[in-house]
Amino acid sequence: MGISTVAMYHCLAFVWYFFVAYSITHVSTEERPSEVFLYGGQWKYLTVLNLVLQAVFYGVSFLADVLRLIKKLRCAKCVISSRDLLFSVLAFPVSTFVCISFWTLYTYNRELVYPKSLDGVIPLWLNHAMHTAVLPFAVLEVLAIPHRYPAKKKGLILLGFVAFLYISWVLWIYSVTGEWVYPLFALFNPAGLAAFFAGSLAVIVSFYSFGEFLNRMIWGQSKFCF
Repeated sequence: MGISTVAMYHCLAFVWYFFVAYSITHVSTEERPSEVFLYGGQWKYLTVLNLVLQAVFYGVSFLADVLRLIKKLRCAKCVISSRDLLFSVLAFPVSTFVCISFWTLYTYNRELVYPKSLDGVIPLWLNHAMHTAVLPFAVLEVLAIPHRYPAKKKGLILLGFVAFLYISWVLWIYSVTGEWVYPLFALFNPAGLAAFFAGSLAVIVSFYSFGEFLNRMIWGQSKFCF
């Protein structure tokens, strides 16, 4: 893709994610289920946090494109480095994890992650925007432009740190409210929950490695957007 085309794509993607994030934070609160949107509001759900993450990523990507178009290459290199770090460590693995884990659990027993009572609060299109479209967007980004991945150790440390922050947030909410963010967590004893979190981290790390593999297979080791 040419720079102008990529810039248009990133701009549209940013507007889309901003719109979806805005929509989920302004869903109708009338007759909403008592078990959702309490302490922490929508910000306790990984799905919603991912929408914000994607909006930030595409906003940074669009800024990088604009800087390249106006020949501010020194500034562009700095922004591109931030863009690539965001995509490789967070945007791709988290989007992939959200989509695959949600629909796997939804198919098994939707009440564990998305109670049927939410159907009256969140429109079907918004559900798919949050949980389905995020994966095609991530794959399209891989196909559109190459991204420079950090050293493996650095990338995994950053990913692990962010995962630790979210798990801490989930545990804090439970300590305050006595209710789990997702009903699924109530099925586990402490050891089982620790194993579940560890397994989820292993899965998201595998998605990180898969994204790096795709990037290398499509673009090789040396072609980057500077």
